[in-house]
Amino acid sequence: MTAPAREFDLVVFGATGFTGRLVAEYLHLSGAAGARWAIAGRSLDKLARVRDELHLPPSVALLKADAGDAAVLKALVARTRCVITTVGPYQLHGEPLATACAEGGTDYVDLCGEPLWMARMIDKLTPLARQSGARIVFSCGFDSIPFDLGVVYLQAEAQSRFGGALHEVRGRVARLKGGASGGTLASMMETIEAVRREPSLMKLLANPFALTPGFKGPRQPDDQRVAFDDWADAWAGPFVMATINTKNVHRSNALRGHPWGEDFVYSEKLLTGRPGYGDKGRRRATVLKCITQAQNLLLGIGPTRALLRRFVLTQPGDGPDRAAREAGRYEVWFTGRSSGGKLLRAIVKGDRDPGYGSTCKLISETALCLVQDVGRDVTPGGVWTPGAAMGLALARRLQARAGLSFEIAP
Repeated sequence: MTAPAREFDLVVFGATGFTGRLVAEYLHLSGAAGARWAIAGRSLDKLARVRDELHLPPSVALLKADAGDAAVLKALVARTRCVITTVGPYQLHGEPLATACAEGGTDYVDLCGEPLWMARMIDKLTPLARQSGARIVFSCGFDSIPFDLGVVYLQAEAQSRFGGALHEVRGRVARLKGGASGGTLASMMETIEAVRREPSLMKLLANPFALTPGFKGPRQPDDQRVAFDDWADAWAGPFVMATINTKNVHRSNALRGHPWGEDFVYSEKLLTGRPGYGDKGRRRATVLKCITQAQNLLLGIGPTRALLRRFVLTQPGDGPDRAAREAGRYEVWFTGRSSGGKLLRAIVKGDRDPGYGSTCKLISETALCLVQDVGRDVTPGGVWTPGAAMGLALARRLQARAGLSFEIAP
């Protein structure tokens, strides 16, 4: 099925929000790879203000649309080949737009890290997208592109060097300067609310194969445990984004037909010191685990969530300034072991803070890759991960344009 002829290549939905505005700014300053694009939101006045403040050209149209108006969304998606949406939490605001894209044959990318909603949408949207030809791609920001593509890249190198896949891979966050976005915390709290209302959902949340319906792989490592990682020669503790990243990595393997094996094992943690850091690293990992457990406990208490919403969460239009975004960095190690016992390590680096500066580039280039580089003869309609839908084509694009680097450690 060929891509539909549409007025626009991209529409940025939620362009008046902080992250959406960053996406619009990035598309403008980068030239959007020659794409025709527009910005959309609830208020034409606010959209006009964004266009004026960012000095966007008149060719960038302003489209009024509300996340809850199904009829307007249907008309909106019919005008574009792909929608970039930054309007979350997606479990509150995302379903009408995702459904409109799946029904209308319009590609869709988002920043979702909400596995309960994603599991429900996979079931609902897959038959619609397969029929219409729409490519629905979740998790196109810091969660989970560096992790999803990091494993894809490492496995491709293993195939080339060893002639076979790595059946165990460990993702280790070695450097992280800059925090997650306010939207990430808001999504976490909404997920906890959903589990509070329906406790049975906790089982799905804890299942690393929750996004691979019909398939359950082998027992996976306990990444909440503090342990010394002999592959990294450092202590490691829990990483807050591992809950969604591990699910997306396993879904990529499943969508690609299990090229890494149905017995594939993936672990993801945060390193707490330089290699050889010794007992200090262990203490830091233990403190990290305690903090993580305390955060989870506090987020589960109603009054605490209310206070966070009022005083802590990033409000619309708020976020780190340009200097803070540009000062951020991250580095993730992916180490795998071959059947012959050889270790191979890939290093993925990002040149901006993960929650905003890097994420706005990642989602923009993912959308451009989908509409410019990957035809529907390669990736047909369906619900995808970035790694399964675009794979190394996206990795190459991100390395060339978005400040992400992929390399094999010496």
